Amino acid sequence: MSGMSAERLREFTATLQKYKSGKASLERRVVSAENWWKLRNRFEEKKTGLNDDGGYRSASGWLHNVIVSKHADAMDAYPEPLILPREPGDREEAKLLSAVLPCILEQNRFEKTYDAAMWQKLKTGTACYRVVWDPDKCGGLGDIAIERVDLLNLFWEPGLDDIQKSRYFFCTHLEDENRLCEQFPQLSGRLRSSPFMATRFVYDDAVSLEGKVTVIEVYYKKRGVLHYCKYVGDTVLFATEKEAMRFEEGSFEETGDASLKTEPAGLYDHGKYPFVFDPLFPVEGSPCGYGFVDLCANVQTAIDLMRTAFVKNTLVGATPRYFQRIDGSVNEEEFTDLSRPLVHVSGNLGEDSLRQIGFAGLPGVYVDVLESTIRELRETSGNTETATGTMNVGVTAASAIVALQEASGKGSRDSTRASYQAFGEIVELCIELIRQFYSLPRQFRISGGMMGDEFVTVDNTALLPRPLPGLKAMSQPVFDIKVCAQKRNAYSRLSQNELAMELYRLGLFEPGHEQQALDLLNMMEFDGKEQLMGRIAAGMRLREKLQELSGYKALALALARRYRPDMAAGLSGALTVTAVNGGASSPSPDGRGKDADSGSDRIEQARAGANLAAQP
Repeated sequence: MSGMSAERLREFTATLQKYKSGKASLERRVVSAENWWKLRNRFEEKKTGLNDDGGYRSASGWLHNVIVSKHADAMDAYPEPLILPREPGDREEAKLLSAVLPCILEQNRFEKTYDAAMWQKLKTGTACYRVVWDPDKCGGLGDIAIERVDLLNLFWEPGLDDIQKSRYFFCTHLEDENRLCEQFPQLSGRLRSSPFMATRFVYDDAVSLEGKVTVIEVYYKKRGVLHYCKYVGDTVLFATEKEAMRFEEGSFEETGDASLKTEPAGLYDHGKYPFVFDPLFPVEGSPCGYGFVDLCANVQTAIDLMRTAFVKNTLVGATPRYFQRIDGSVNEEEFTDLSRPLVHVSGNLGEDSLRQIGFAGLPGVYVDVLESTIRELRETSGNTETATGTMNVGVTAASAIVALQEASGKGSRDSTRASYQAFGEIVELCIELIRQFYSLPRQFRISGGMMGDEFVTVDNTALLPRPLPGLKAMSQPVFDIKVCAQKRNAYSRLSQNELAMELYRLGLFEPGHEQQALDLLNMMEFDGKEQLMGRIAAGMRLREKLQELSGYKALALALARRYRPDMAAGLSGALTVTAVNGGASSPSPDGRGKDADSGSDRIEQARAGANLAAQP
């Protein structure tokens, strides 16, 4: 099926080995970070000795709590795409993509993928996604597949911070030999021990590699075309190079056009490696970053060492020890058995037969050092008391609480914005796959509209390249991607509802106040502001047209009274001039005026704002 030779496959594997050696430091750090997350650090390797304290080693959860808190902030700001056109003629297609892409993400259970990727990002420093076309989805029709990828299974050219610049990009995974032979009969009798094995995490279960084989996928670019080869050992399972292939509706088919065979078709038209990296704290010369485990592991170690020392000191103080003379007359077995009321001695019991070993408890300054170290970890990670909802004594004003929590959430907002950039790349790859593979129409259900569920048909007709008038060139629709937080939690709904009620109390929706309302809204920032301003402006234009028509109505009525008095009475009832509201303020739904006390509303808004402090 492919022109790939065994020698070319051995060159791929040799390059893969070099790439693996180049990221050895990253792999050690990633495995170490995962062990820390499971609270299994280097102390667990020590065994209990004869003079040991029972093998106790402290493994506190301060760093664990940091990651849990940051993960909660990330999930509260779960992203949602908004597609914007660059040309006026693409507005409808942008609107359709904005409605369809969330459906595609939901079908891929992207929220679960995003959840796992955020754990990966916070622990190891980098989240990684793969966005590909799966020809087996939808009963063989094919569709987009989005998944999280293990960093230990990815390999790129060392020293680059952008994987798109790498000459090759590898992705490996283990497969069962029997299942692989069923899928690819050409492998029967040809599988041997793989010359390559990726680094693996330390699992709790005993994982056997018997009957497993490493499948290698390599992506590479030639003359701007993305190629792909999947192989095991020296056997090719699939390759795009040196054959003109067409990927239509879920299957690769060889074309019979000899002219096409001279130019490789490639894998994806967008020409990019279908992987997206999302680093937490970026470093130079690598697409990966470092995470909170790398940042705080040293301080967490100090905390655990001090806590271990405290426990040991407590045990020494709670368990008295004695010096005993070698020729002492005290029965040791009875003396150490607390259930015996009598202890037998032979001869005289001298004062020097037994002497208690002195004990000095730790001074309180060591407790202060421990508390200071804990505060250092929390300040370094940004997981301060304010961020977790604990206020200092004396801070009671709602506005002050919001200000403190707004400041404490800067780190989470920065991390979330970086994740939004990666999410934008994912959405961009999805649009390109729709452009390439949605040749047959697909049906999607759009929920949440004013008319209930709506079913739309989507294909790639409007996304395909089109000729430019008067030029021998082609252009295709290009879209801008805006990412925002998906407003789904109770606090965000409460905040939006309170804002709408407050605007109503201010009289922004009363006839005649449209210009004042637009001036006020132009200085405000909240979700849905543009839609609200558009509705108010439309209402103002409609009212101006009605006022203009009022003059014509009055003239028509005057002419009827003069020339057709018999029609004037009926026309008067039909063309009653509508009096324009003078702008009198109407009461709010709860019966209060605009100047009523709204202190409780401000408190509720402050509570909602504090909850959203970690969201962009």
